Amino acid sequence: NEGYYAGARELCNNYNVLMIADEIQTGLCRTGKMLACDHESVRPDMVILGKALSGGAIPISAVLADDDVMLCIKPGEHGSTYGGNPLACSVAMAALAVLKDEQLDSNAEELGKYFREALSKLNSPHISFIRGRGLLNAIVIKHEHPEAAWELCLELMRNGLLAKPTHGDKIRFAPPLVMTKEQIDECIAIIDRSLPVLDNLTA
Repeated sequence: NEGYYAGARELCNNYNVLMIADEIQTGLCRTGKMLACDHESVRPDMVILGKALSGGAIPISAVLADDDVMLCIKPGEHGSTYGGNPLACSVAMAALAVLKDEQLDSNAEELGKYFREALSKLNSPHISFIRGRGLLNAIVIKHEHPEAAWELCLELMRNGLLAKPTHGDKIRFAPPLVMTKEQIDECIAIIDRSLPVLDNLTA
């Protein structure tokens, strides 16, 4: 919801608590901004990044914070066997450069709006709600069968589209940041072709 990040920041300020933003799934242009917090111009005290940090090429994650937070840990108090791996760090730097140079945040913002508008035009009785930001989106499935979302995901897979069911009645769509409008159209066509599988699904 709009104002969530700002509200969390205000609460943390009021009670002198660190605000930690877990941006592993939402960060690095996924929601149409470099970080999801950027939608409300909120600066957390700590940010956690991973997954897309290497462009999917190599395992890496990162914790970011100012010195007044990070230097609470003295040298020798904390370590990690693979921390600071030079190859992983080089790959991460290259991936960050690609995100900026190719303006993948803007691409995600534009294509996300296009995707949600196209979904809404399907007018399916099985979709009760569409939500998302950038290229991180979800639909809520309206059906009496408890596994309806899962069954639809299986049909989507059979038709060539991978999506993830979550929390029972929701399906999450998180396509690559380099998607094109033509590929979005193909995804929508597959979703439209797959939805009728729910017509004959009984509880």
